[in-house]
Amino acid sequence: MPIEILMPALSPTMTEGNLAKWLKKEGDQVRSGDVLAEIETDKATMEVEAVDDGKIGKILVPEGAQGIKVNEPIALLLGEDEDDSALEEFAEPAPQPAPVAQPSVERVQSAPSAPVVPATERGNGRIFASPLARRMAQQAGLDLGAIRGSGPQGRIVKSDIEAALLPDRVAPAPARAAAAPQLAPAAPVLSKERVAALAGNPPYTERPLNAMRRVIARRLTESKQTVPHFYLTIDCEIDALLKIRTELNAKSDAYRISVNDLVIRAAALALRQVPAANASWSDDAILVWDRVDIAVAVALDDGLITPIVKAADRKGLAAIANETKDLVDRARAGKLKLEEFQGGTFSVSNLGMYGVRDFAAVINTPHGGILAVGAGEQRPVVKNGALTVATVMSCTLSCDHRAVDGAVGAQFLAAFKKLVEDPLTMLL
Repeated sequence: MPIEILMPALSPTMTEGNLAKWLKKEGDQVRSGDVLAEIETDKATMEVEAVDDGKIGKILVPEGAQGIKVNEPIALLLGEDEDDSALEEFAEPAPQPAPVAQPSVERVQSAPSAPVVPATERGNGRIFASPLARRMAQQAGLDLGAIRGSGPQGRIVKSDIEAALLPDRVAPAPARAAAAPQLAPAAPVLSKERVAALAGNPPYTERPLNAMRRVIARRLTESKQTVPHFYLTIDCEIDALLKIRTELNAKSDAYRISVNDLVIRAAALALRQVPAANASWSDDAILVWDRVDIAVAVALDDGLITPIVKAADRKGLAAIANETKDLVDRARAGKLKLEEFQGGTFSVSNLGMYGVRDFAAVINTPHGGILAVGAGEQRPVVKNGALTVATVMSCTLSCDHRAVDGAVGAQFLAAFKKLVEDPLTMLL
């Protein structure tokens, strides 16, 4: 029987994706590890590799298709002993509609009703499993032959691996999921027709929502609705910082240090000095991170991504500059690896290059804080009782008040300001 090639979950937040491009066509022979297609996820465009050997028998989802749910079949793979006649016996299961508000809950609730068939009963002793299930089983050291599949035609899917790993917790999971409170149960559905009507029906041009934009909208809504934000702003004089940046860049062509690189370095060192600010909230405890991993907001044509400078407090300015440039370049090319943009302990967002004086950023959960950096501009300041001019940069810290108190946020900003205004201390 043909093997279903499913839409994989390429990131923990991914619930659906777009099929950007097929790299194989019907009739092509493939081997395990061959790249089959490019999938646009919620964060980047990523390649999907074949898990089994065989021949592409039928492509079910064409290039350019959008909103394909995770674990939905996108193609059929014929085994070495199968020909095209096997495709005639394939009966694609009728799609089950899922509610828009909670597709993942619906998937969990409907799973028990699917017939449970051993994954090896489909012939030739072959074990049928989704690519994600295979990876999970391999990482956990599980024998797929001992697991009964609950997917289409007995295929082993992610929930079967989870059931094998946590058998005592699987049974009550649907009840907990069903009982989870809705973030905004009374909110109206914002269809384009409703939004247009609320705006007075002016003419408009549609810009389709891709997977990244949908996830950005969901995560930012969750952050503002569930995280108690508070904001602290401090002004930093950066004339000395700009001077030392110019001097450092003149010494070598092996790096090009930006103001943002200096900000990342200062933020990392300030978090090391005030470790209570490098924290995240959980329902069990406040997690104070031992490592300082700075997520840097990068604007893309169709969204936003946050590549991570890991252990930034232990890296020099040249290393930070080169690493950040590489991450930004690959982020804009859609070539980041999953571990390079998911995670981190603290965020930095800089809009100074656009002339923005100051702003307040939304916390990138589960981070406990994000530093919003404005443009450096000449302002009148008073020094020793006399009025003078200095280049001043306003920075606003957004904190999760559950994990970071006001005094802790203020201590972090004081440490950050001292480093920025005395940049030689960042070189030690």
